[in-house]
Amino acid sequence: MEENSRVRRLQKEDLAAVMELWLHTNLQAHPFVSEAYWRENFEGVKEALPKAEVFVCQKDDTGEIIGFIGMEGQYIAGIFVKKEMQSMGIGKKLLDHVKQSREKLTLHVYQKNQRAVDFYLREGFSIRAEALDENTGKKEFLLEWNG
Repeated sequence: MEENSRVRRLQKEDLAAVMELWLHTNLQAHPFVSEAYWRENFEGVKEALPKAEVFVCQKDDTGEIIGFIGMEGQYIAGIFVKKEMQSMGIGKKLLDHVKQSREKLTLHVYQKNQRAVDFYLREGFSIRAEALDENTGKKEFLLEWNG
């Protein structure tokens, strides 16, 4: 587990690092979605992120951003963790941070992203529904957590 890190709110100067992490993590985690889809949505996400509630996980020693979570109220827009830092407790640390201030959380996750599905089920989420992501045509689950 990554103990030498802290969670804090996104700052303007974090945006480039966060967007690079967003793109690389999406490409790695979703090989079943075309690379063009993520690249076409890059600028829109870059504009939306500073307006959303975003928390980053930052290494204490280097200041490097190793993960982030984006929230829209009780909805998790996404959790992103650097590839080489995955399975080290970063995603859990970010999730635990937002769980502290909410009684309920929901999110959509692609069914083919088994690693993410397993993570959320392990963290106390339940599958509430199946849906089709209209943007990609891929099946996804709606997951819910109640504190």
